[in-house]
Amino acid sequence: MFIVLRHLKQLLALKKANRPWHVPFMASLCVGIPALLGAYFERLDLGLIGCLGSMVFLYIRPTSIPHRMATMVVCAFGFSVCFALGLSVGFSPWLGAIVLAFVAQLAAFITRLYAMPPPASFFFILVTVMGITLPFDLAVLPMRVGLMTLGGILSCLMVFFYSLWAIRRVAVIVPDVQQEMRTSILVMEATVIGFFVGGSYLIALLLGLHNPYWVPISAAAIMQGVSFRMVWHRKIHRIVGTVLGMGLAWGIFKLQLNAWEMVGVIVVLNFIIEFLVVRNYGLAVIFITPLTVLFAEASPVKISPDVLLDARLFDIILGSFIGFIGGWILYQPALFNWCYERFFAQKH
Repeated sequence: MFIVLRHLKQLLALKKANRPWHVPFMASLCVGIPALLGAYFERLDLGLIGCLGSMVFLYIRPTSIPHRMATMVVCAFGFSVCFALGLSVGFSPWLGAIVLAFVAQLAAFITRLYAMPPPASFFFILVTVMGITLPFDLAVLPMRVGLMTLGGILSCLMVFFYSLWAIRRVAVIVPDVQQEMRTSILVMEATVIGFFVGGSYLIALLLGLHNPYWVPISAAAIMQGVSFRMVWHRKIHRIVGTVLGMGLAWGIFKLQLNAWEMVGVIVVLNFIIEFLVVRNYGLAVIFITPLTVLFAEASPVKISPDVLLDARLFDIILGSFIGFIGGWILYQPALFNWCYERFFAQKH
């Protein structure tokens, strides 16, 4: 009983964070501008694609301005490439599962190689999934990729001006690509992530789920944990937070908000998420759930709140359990060391 209470206390605790308030504010501003433009032109669904691209702001790091801007530009380019790949294979969900596994593996390898902190590979996976699940149409593919790219460019500009104004000079943190962990093990870890993310999407297809993208997104989110205990905590956080978050989403959609009001909800939710996510992941998930529903569904005012509660909750719980299994494998160092000794070491 004491152990259960101790874990419960850890799940509910608010950690101290040194993230200043203006970081969530700037992230919300980057997301809000494309949404406002979408509402103005009465195409909020297209504005939300730009919002996804502007999420690249979350990859800002406390390094020198040249290194920080190079990182932002590369991440923005990666967003556009991943989204374009997803859109290109939207005609075949089965081919989409293969592409998703490849993108998840490559994104996980690169972000781990350069020791990128969360969200690490998560948003590269998310934009790929969104591209796969959007209705396939070659005629509008360039426009969709362009909107994603413009969102990324907006965030890069905002990061540059924000860096000049707000970020104090700190010790430059330039990750060393020659890390302690062998590159071969990084490849194996990335392969596990790709297998479980792509496999979770395949399972969702085999089960005939209406919107299968929630399963791989949830699996990828769970495997972001930095330790197996963190993975376990994230699984509990995500399931409990999702239940509460679905209730919040149901209430938002029941209000039948217009496009301008929906933009305000998106900005407020994003600010709350960025404020809470470094303090308590479970509390952040309560607000992440309705926000991701808005992004994923493209046209939120058409969603039936009753269908939303049943379908999305099952999808996210399924993805969380698949991600938990993948996370357990990721944090078995003896297994990776054995594989390295067995398949790689003998070649040197």
